[in-house]
Amino acid sequence: MSLSEEQVRNVARLARLGLDDDQIAEYAGELSNILEVVASLEQADTTDVEPMAHPLDLAARLRADAAVAVQSRDDFQAIAPAVAEGVYLVPKVIE
Repeated sequence: MSLSEEQVRNVARLARLGLDDDQIAEYAGELSNILEVVASLEQADTTDVEPMAHPLDLAARLRADAAVAVQSRDDFQAIAPAVAEGVYLVPKVIE
């Protein structure tokens, strides 16, 4: 698929790119090459290929989903800028 210079100008306008007139022809060629590669990939037979989320067969290393008691609350509140009655005080954001 070959893109015209007018199509490249339209894409550049939509993408808010400021392309000079001398860059339009260069980008038209590069974008046309990309579209040709995509078109060639569409010809590949993928009937027996299962969709996958990742190209490598990786297993996620997850810890057990168990509740644990936080023992360092006092340590965290000791270094907090403002604390009152066991809660963190933050500045008012909404007026």
